[in-house]
Amino acid sequence: MSAKVIRGFVYLSAAITFGMLGYVIFFILINGVRFLTPDLFAWNSTSENVSMMPAIITTLYVVGGTLLITTPIGVFTGFYLVEYANRKNPIVKAVSMATDTLAAVPSIVYGLFGFLFFVTFLSFRLSLIAGILTSVIMSLPLIIRATEEALVSTGRPIREASYALGAGKLRTIFTVVLPVAMPGILSGVILATGRVIGETAALLYTLGSASNIPGDLFSSGRTLALHMFVLSNEGFHVDQAYATAVILLLFVLILNGLSTLVSARLSKGGK
Repeated sequence: MSAKVIRGFVYLSAAITFGMLGYVIFFILINGVRFLTPDLFAWNSTSENVSMMPAIITTLYVVGGTLLITTPIGVFTGFYLVEYANRKNPIVKAVSMATDTLAAVPSIVYGLFGFLFFVTFLSFRLSLIAGILTSVIMSLPLIIRATEEALVSTGRPIREASYALGAGKLRTIFTVVLPVAMPGILSGVILATGRVIGETAALLYTLGSASNIPGDLFSSGRTLALHMFVLSNEGFHVDQAYATAVILLLFVLILNGLSTLVSARLSKGGK
C-alpha cells in the first residue's frame, strides 16, 4: 500500500471525526442558544422556571470537592509507584492492575457501589458528600495512571543528570522531574474533571436530583448533566434541556482551552 493511499485514509478519518464533532456541536448550538434566557440563570429553580444556576453551583461543588481529595492522593500515589516502589513486587503489580481495571469500569457500577455503601450502609442518604466520594473513587484511577505515564515518559537521563550534580532524590523529583511531567499530570486531572462534569449514572444514585442548591454536605442536588437528563426525561422542558447542553458544552470547551494553555506554559517553563 503506497504512502499516498495511507495518507488519504488518515485525512479521510480525520475529516469524518471532525465532521461528526462539528455536527454534534452545531446541532446543540442551533437547538439550544435561542432558549438561553436570563430566567434560566435565576438563583432558585421552580416548576415554572427550571433555572440551571443551582445545577451550575452544584457542579462546581462536586468538581471542587472531588479534585480536592483526588488530586493529591492520585499524584502522590503515581509518584510512589514510579519513583519508590519495586515494580517487580506482587503487591505493586496488583495495585497497577487494579488501577487499570478500575479506570475501565462503567460509571453505573460506581453508582451502584456508591448507593450501597455511602447512601445505604453509611446512611449518607442521597447527598453531596455521597456524590463527591463516589466521584473520587471513579476519577482516582485516571489521575494515578496519568501521573505514572507522565513520570515514565520523562526518562532516566534527566534523573541521572540531576543525581550527578549532587541533588538528592526528593529534590530531583520536585525540582527536575515534576516540572517536566506536570503537563501530563494536568491532562489526567482535566480528564478526570471532564468525566465528573459529564457524569449522570453514578451521581443519580448518590447525589440525587434535587433542584435546589445543597445547603450542606448531606443535602441532595443535581449537576448540569443530571439537570439536562431530568429535563429531557420528563419531556416538559426539552428546550431548556438543549439550553443546558449549550452551557455544558461551554464548560468542556473552556476546560480544554485552559488545560491547553496551562500545559503550554508549563512546558515552556520546564524547558
